[in-house]
Amino acid sequence: MKAPLDSRQLRAFCVLARTGSFTQTARELHLTQSGISHSMRALEADSGCRLLDRLGKKVALTQAGEQLLKHAEKILSEMDAARESLSQLGKWGKGRLRLGGTTTVCQHIIPPVLREFKESFPDHAISLEPGDTPELISALLRHRIDLALSLEPEGEPQLEFHALFTDELHFIVSALHPWAQARRVGRDEIPRQNYILYSKRSITFRLIEDYFRREQMILNTVFEVGSMDATKELVKLGLGISILAPWIARKEIEEGSLVALPLGRRKLERRWGILHWRGKRLNLAEETFIGLCKSACLPLQKSG
Repeated sequence: MKAPLDSRQLRAFCVLARTGSFTQTARELHLTQSGISHSMRALEADSGCRLLDRLGKKVALTQAGEQLLKHAEKILSEMDAARESLSQLGKWGKGRLRLGGTTTVCQHIIPPVLREFKESFPDHAISLEPGDTPELISALLRHRIDLALSLEPEGEPQLEFHALFTDELHFIVSALHPWAQARRVGRDEIPRQNYILYSKRSITFRLIEDYFRREQMILNTVFEVGSMDATKELVKLGLGISILAPWIARKEIEEGSLVALPLGRRKLERRWGILHWRGKRLNLAEETFIGLCKSACLPLQKSG
C-alpha cells in the first residue's frame, strides 16, 4: 500500500499551478525557490508521473498534472473545512449535545432544562432521542447519544448513574371510580380491576409485576398502552385504572379529573437519573446540563 501524498507538496503544487512561477510560489508560501523545486520533484516521484512542463521561467501542467489538480483542490478544501470545524469546537459555546430521554422526561423535564441550557450555550447543536430505558442504554453503548435521562438500570457496569430524584408509584383512577369516592383501596378488589399500563417492555412494568407478585397478587386484566397521555385519557373515561407517579398526572390531579391513591403500606419507588459511559470525562456543556437537571428535579424529589 502506497503512502498518501504529502499535503504540503499538494498545497505548493496548487499554488504553482495558479501562478505558473516557482518564484511567485516560493514568495507566497514563504519558502525558497529551490525548496519548491525539490517538493515538486518529490511529488512527481511519489505520483509516478510527470506533472509539470518547465517552459523557461514559466511552468505548465501536463495532462496528469491537470488531473491531480482537480483532486488536490478537493483534498485541500476538505482539510481546510475540517480545520475550521475543529477550531469552532474549541470556541466558547460551540459543540454538540446528544441527549436521550424516556417519553415522560422528554415531555415534562427536558424542555425547561433546555431553555436554560441554550442561554449559556446558544450555539450548541442539540439532538434528543426518545425511548424507553433499555433503548436508551443501547444508544449510549453504541455512542449514538452522550447522556440519557432514564430510570436506574440494573447490571450495566459500563455506565455511570447520576441520581436526580426518586418517585413513588400510585394507583391513578378516574374521579368517578369507587376508590376515588371512598378515598381508599380495597385489597381484595385490586386483582379484579382492569389495568391500563405502559409498555410491557419497560422497567416500570417489570417493577409493577414484581411488586404485586411479592404481595401475592396477579393483575389479571392488563391493557398495554404506549403513550402516557393516552393512558390518562382512558383512565379519565373510566375504562380502567393505571399505576403511575402522580407528577406525571399532576395537571389532571389538580383539576380533579384523576385521583392518586397509594398502592399499599409498602411503597413502590423508582430512581431517576442521568446515564453516561463510566469514566467518561464530561465537558462543560454536559456538566452544565446535569446541574440544570438536578435543579429542575428538586420539586420532584420523593414526589409520589
